This record gives sequence, C-alpha cells and structure tokens, in this order.
Amino acid sequence: MLTVEKKEFWFVVGSQHLYGEEALQEVRSHAEEMVKELNDNGKLSYPVVLQELAVSADAITRIMKEVNYRDEVAGVITWMHTFSPAKMWIRGTKLLQKPLLHLATQYNESIPWQTIDMDFMNLNQAAHGDREYGFINARLKKQNKIVVGYWKRQEVQKQIAEWMDVAVAFNESFNIKVARFGDNMRNVAVTEGDKVEAQIQFGWVVDYFGIGDLVRYIDAVKDEEVDALFAEYKNLYDFDYGDYDHEIWEAHVKVQARQEIGIRHFLEAGNYNAFSSNFEDLYGMQQLPGLAVQRLMAEGYGFAGEGDWKTAAIDRLMKVMARNENTGFMEDYTYELAAGRESILQSHMMEVDPTLANNKPKIVVSPLSMGDREDPARLVFDGKAGAGVVVSMADFGTHYKLLINEVELFEPTEEAPMLPVARVLWEIKPNFQEGVGAWIEAGGGHHTVVSLNVTSDQIITWAKLVGLDYILIK
Repeated sequence: MLTVEKKEFWFVVGSQHLYGEEALQEVRSHAEEMVKELNDNGKLSYPVVLQELAVSADAITRIMKEVNYRDEVAGVITWMHTFSPAKMWIRGTKLLQKPLLHLATQYNESIPWQTIDMDFMNLNQAAHGDREYGFINARLKKQNKIVVGYWKRQEVQKQIAEWMDVAVAFNESFNIKVARFGDNMRNVAVTEGDKVEAQIQFGWVVDYFGIGDLVRYIDAVKDEEVDALFAEYKNLYDFDYGDYDHEIWEAHVKVQARQEIGIRHFLEAGNYNAFSSNFEDLYGMQQLPGLAVQRLMAEGYGFAGEGDWKTAAIDRLMKVMARNENTGFMEDYTYELAAGRESILQSHMMEVDPTLANNKPKIVVSPLSMGDREDPARLVFDGKAGAGVVVSMADFGTHYKLLINEVELFEPTEEAPMLPVARVLWEIKPNFQEGVGAWIEAGGGHHTVVSLNVTSDQIITWAKLVGLDYILIK
C-alpha cells in the first residue's frame, strides 16, 4: 500500500505577559487539557502536539521556523486563549509555509454569570483575541482555515479532522511525481498542460518515459512472481471465463499480472506515486494495462488515461485527502435523459478504481477496439452510492482552473450484461440541466476524480492554499 509518512500538527496558544505568571499557568493548564482531549477522543486524523505559549514575537517566530523545516509537522493550529497582540505574529506568520488553522473557541463553554469578574474576563477573552489575530491573518493573505465553535463538540472536531487531511495533502502535493508512459492522446485538447507551471504552483514533478522504458521492467518479471500474483487474484476476485478457453483466459490475465508487477517496480525505482498511460502508445506491450492499473490505483497510486498527467496528479492528491478510500479516476461517458432520472454513466475503457466498488469485482477478459493489442483483462463491478464530489483541472494557457461539482452517486438498478467494464452512476447538482451546462460553459474536462470521502470544502481549502482559481457547482 502506498502510504504517507507519519504526520503531526502543532498546537500554538496565543497569550501575553500582561496578566502575570499565574494567568499564564492557567493558560498552559487549559491548553494541556484541550490537547489531551483532542488526541484521546479519536476524532482527529493526526496527533496534536502542544508547543510553548506564544507570548512574544521571538517565541512565535521560533515556532514557525521550526514548523517549516520539520517534515513530520503538517501544519499549525492556533488558539487565542487571551488577547494576543497581533503585531507579535507578523514575522512568524509571514515565514510560515505550511497550512494554518485558526481555532476560534474558548476553554469554557458558557459564561459563569454567578462568579464572573474582571480576572475571568481578562483571562478568557478569546472573542477579543480572535478579532485581533484574524485581522493580521487577513492582512497577510494567509488563506488560513477558520473553525468556529466549542472545542469539545463533535462537529468542531470533525472540521479540524477534515482540514488536517487537506493540510497533509497540501504537503504531499510537493512530493507528487507523475510518470508519463507515452505522450498525450493525439488531437485531444483538455489533457494538455504546462508542466513547469504545475511544478511551480502545485509542486508536481511530471516526467516522460518512452514505452520501451516500461517494457524492460515488464519483461524482467519472473514467471514465479506472476504465478504468485495470479493466485492472489483467485482469492480476491470472481473469475468470469465467458466464452474463452480457460487456459487462454488465464494467459491473458497473467499478462496483466506481469504488467502490474513491472509497473510497480518501475514506479518504486523512481519514487513515482502517480502515472498515466496511452492506448495509442503500446509498442512492445501485449495488452493495454487494465487490471494492472486498477490494482495499483487500489494501492493509492494516482492514475489517468490518455496521458492525462494533471488528472493523475489530482487523483493522487485526493487519495491522500481521502486516505485512499472511495476515490478514483473517472470519465464521463453517456447521459441518461429520461425525465426524472437524468444522470451520467461514468466509466473508462477499463481503468476504474476498485476503491469505488460496491460489490465483489470479477475479472473479465474482453476485446478492446482501441490499441490494436490482444484482449485485455479488467475488473468489472458496480459503483457505490452516496454524496460525492467530482473534480477536474484544466490549463487555460494563462492560468489553471479547477472545476468542482457536487454529485449524488447511486447504485445501478438494471443489469448491463454486454458492458465489460466497471460502471459508476451519478446525478448532477443542483440539477442535471444547470449542472451539466455550467460544467461545459466553464470548460470542465471529461476526465475527473470522484470521491465519496472528500468534500467540496476540502478541495476549496486546498485550492486557496495554492492560489488556484476554482468554480464550484452545487
């Protein structure tokens, strides 16, 4: 499984020396209790680590510098326990290069009307501190996330957890490496893009390889490796032999097993975590990789077909956000236009991500009209149901643009016995006519990444962090 290294988040509490050491001791005590609760309740995706109190510009700057160079720290959560003069935060906040969340909360849930005095007011003035701190972040244009509410509430902790996933993905974006096996599909516009700008703006490294570079790895795979992987297939999937002789069918499946091992070895050797292929560039290969690609996507690798490296990178990014659950590369195929049932059938030639499978996949071997190679094997299944988000990126020459559409996935109710590929169905929001029209008008592509685990708010949070234009259709 392709995983992300362990991450943590630093919890920084704003205060000042104005109210004396006794007050600061209480601030520390409250912060320690809060961090313990956040870590112990199991709602957060990653651990929170309390830092020294932010009571001076020097302390704040020292903390932010440390955050920048420590790879295990994915971001900073700040809490203004008392009034923290914002000029102290300018230098450190300007230096910070990782995501920032301002938690607008306070230690006590309710005002203790029977005992409240000025000591309490001075110590617990988060409402005062939030405004001062919020002003300086807005002026510095930090694009920081703001979560508002009592820190013990489940909905507040859920927002923090979702932001953590985005922050980890933001950091991981600078580690995304895409291997392009062959070039883009000829005469297709939307899959093109400026790779240098993508590396500058998003951190993505995109490298081209001739198909022969990959074939050498595939040819080097040993027969015993293939046989062992084929045995694994038997345990995981149903075998649908169709009209094929069993020996011929299994030989075709083993071609995909050999490709899976070869592609994995290639990606591991170059530290690549995303890749693209192109059915127009298969010299030296027996089949277009289908089952092989699906298996690698299930491990966490980003992928897109026809040389679409942008979507492959977005796929890897969203898989990090979703922790590789219910997220994968997709393509718009055909409309259902019956009144009251308007929807879109999503699929691809073969490469549909098994993390989206609602039922046990079966391996099918079937002819493929594109690519002029032998019949390839692929996993066939029906997609899951639930609220989802669909994302596409396009290069408009002067800038990149991200298209985001909220959708509702549903399980198919009719069989498709002649369709030898996995299928996913969804309804468009706000409705079919407006949603499809807005997507087309904005220049949204036919290649997308869909997720049942990532929200549009998370995608927008990432887009703001990297200065990316976006359009939300909901």
